[in-house]
Amino acid sequence: MADKKMVKKVVLAYSGGLDTSIILKWLIEEYGCEVIAFAADVGQGEELDHIPAKAQKTGASKCYIEDLREEFVRDYVFPMFRANAIYEGRYFLGTSIARPLIAKKQMDIAAAEGADAVSHGATGKGNDQVRFELGYYHFNPAIRVIAPWREWSLNSREALIAYARDHGIEVPVTKKRPWSSDRNLLHISFEGGILEDPWAEPPEEMYVLSVSPERAPDRPEYVEIAFEKGDAVAVDGVRLSPAKLLARLNELGGRHGIGRVDLLENRYVGMKSRGVYETPGGTILEEAHRAVESITLDREVMHLRDSLVPRYAEMIYNGYWFAPERHMLQALFDDTQQRVNGTARIKLYKGSAKVAGRKSESDSLYAADFATFEADSVYNQADAEGFIRINALRLRIQSMLAKKR
Repeated sequence: MADKKMVKKVVLAYSGGLDTSIILKWLIEEYGCEVIAFAADVGQGEELDHIPAKAQKTGASKCYIEDLREEFVRDYVFPMFRANAIYEGRYFLGTSIARPLIAKKQMDIAAAEGADAVSHGATGKGNDQVRFELGYYHFNPAIRVIAPWREWSLNSREALIAYARDHGIEVPVTKKRPWSSDRNLLHISFEGGILEDPWAEPPEEMYVLSVSPERAPDRPEYVEIAFEKGDAVAVDGVRLSPAKLLARLNELGGRHGIGRVDLLENRYVGMKSRGVYETPGGTILEEAHRAVESITLDREVMHLRDSLVPRYAEMIYNGYWFAPERHMLQALFDDTQQRVNGTARIKLYKGSAKVAGRKSESDSLYAADFATFEADSVYNQADAEGFIRINALRLRIQSMLAKKR
């Protein structure tokens, strides 16, 4: 816990929601310091429109809003997708991958403003406190970190609302949406409230980015995604920037009800947590990327890479984006992508995104003359007998030994 007398200026990661609005006021009152609000635009859309006015009204001396959408997709989402990283086989790491970039920019502002400390609204139960703070310490090992949820006595939503009303902070009169959400270009997440019952089905009105699969169009739609060195560069022949490409895939996927996931995940701090996610564009992108890899990536390279993916995904989920082991694996994964060039055709229909075709003009390892079931002159099928007998040798020896026993 920081010495309150030593803190003169704090940069707060600010969303304008209930928690960070209260934190802004609480920092001013408890620490007697200047508070600079910072909001990162990673694809929240109109959610950011009210931020500067609300921050100023609540007491912030300044409010930064940084457009990080292109950097987010280019330098964080795309490297992660080059590794096909999915946490526990289901979660596309949408919240996890945004935190290191937000921490990086927050620390840039803290350095520029000569701030003594940084602060965030993550609770002491969750993963985000780790993700933010590991990022902070990476950029400035001596930075003071103020985590109000680990200090104050406001331990319930009712207590937060009471504090807000006592201090003139605007809050909703009723709970229109009894859950919390976090949105960026890769996904939107939902947790808490009615979702804390793992038996309860998420209500349809909760979803933001996608229609229900039942209400999706009755006819499939096909989309072609081109890749260069493992990164998507074009949709249906139109080259797009990383952020615009992902936004386009979100639009297509959402229209067909793609990318909804309901899961119980294991938090880094040790508890299980229920999360519901919409990742329409990311779901399409991962399917397309694997399709192009299937025709361009060597078997043993693919299998070795895939064996390392769970560990890499865990690093991102737990907040170790800036750690040397993540950089090491990233270099390995990026090397595997040098010849992942080609196009995937994906069929979008009623909540599913399935490969309908894949091709690579320059780097395909698929050789039809070897794989064909028709007559060929390049493969001697009799050679397979020796191959099988050699590979069966250890099994045969074990069997003979078992019979002797």
